[in-house]
This record gives sequence, C-alpha cells and structure tokens, in this order.
Amino acid sequence: MARYTGAVCRLCRREGQKLFLKGERCYSDKCSMARRAYAPGQHGQARTKLSEYGRQMREKQKSKRYYGVLENQFETYFEMADKMQGQTGSNLFKILESRLDNVVYRLGFAMSRPEARQLVRHGHFTVNGKKVNIPSFLVKEGNVIAIKEGSMDSEKIKAILESNESKVVPEWLGFDKKTKTAKINHLPAMDEIDFEVEEHLIVELYSK
Repeated sequence: MARYTGAVCRLCRREGQKLFLKGERCYSDKCSMARRAYAPGQHGQARTKLSEYGRQMREKQKSKRYYGVLENQFETYFEMADKMQGQTGSNLFKILESRLDNVVYRLGFAMSRPEARQLVRHGHFTVNGKKVNIPSFLVKEGNVIAIKEGSMDSEKIKAILESNESKVVPEWLGFDKKTKTAKINHLPAMDEIDFEVEEHLIVELYSK
C-alpha cells in the first residue's frame, strides 16, 4: 500500500499542531513544532485567513495525517460512518480509533503510529489469541489485544514498554499493566479522544 514517505515534521508544521509522528522526538526540544511553529515553505510565516472550504480541508488533512491513512481509505471510513447509527463525525473517529495500529499506539506498545504500523505488520500482536498483521484491522468491543508470545523477549519491545511505563492508557481500552493485555470496553466517544479536531467540518466537506 502507498504511504507518505516525505519529512513528517513538515506535516505537523503545516497543520499547526503536533501529530506525534516521530515518537520520542515529538516530546523533546528537537521537535520541529517547538522550534518552528509555522507552516513550511517560503511563505510559511505569512498570516492567511482560510475560507470555510479551506478550514474543512485542513481538518480532513490533519485527521488523515494523524491516523496515517490515505485519501481513498479515509473516504471509505467516512462512508462506513455515514451508514452507522448516530452522528457521522463521531462514528468516523470511532472507526479511526479502532484501527489496530492506533490501538497498539494508545496502549504504549509503540512510540508512534508509524512504528505501531510496522510492528503490527511484523506480527507482534494478537487479537483474541490470533496473530493479526494488518494495521487497518478494526477491533470491536470485547476484543482482547495482547503482545504475541515470544515478542515480549524482543529487545525493541522491551525498550518501548520501558519508555512508555508511565503512559496513560484511555479507559475505553481496559488495559492490564501486569499482563500487558487490553480488552476493548467500548469504542470511544469524541470526548474520550485526545485529538483537537472539529469533526463537523469534515462532515460538511463530504456532504457537499
């Protein structure tokens, strides 16, 4: 599958918000947003007033980049959300949060979503006891997520777990620190997602 391979720090600067795409670097003084909190390019520091359409596009682009999905997949998720009961915007982010790579990141099993995606592809995690190596796999309420037997001995996994020992895991994941497993208690509502986004702008964009 195609992936963005450019400089990811430029994405954060373009959106004017940390998207936490580079793991530990995002929490350090080396973070580009901490040093240059303006859009990249020759006119990055110029003040521009966005149109309503521009605001809608920025929210969509920011969300795509935050979760690491491309245009076609994002549109597919929106169509799924639109067919579900409830508010489309909230449904959309429930779907994005339920991606396995995002869940792995939320649990502290990876330092960033790109790293979580790589670790999932390498088969380090199980869902209900079965190995799943598809980052876009959508977990459901009641699913149990765990590190695969044998992967706990990986030096990389050990280092990540040690670094993320104090990470706060969302309550909707029902994380057991001793066994390093999590049960999906429920899919999150918008107020349980620590991502600043105006989801109604995305709904308005796709409703045109």
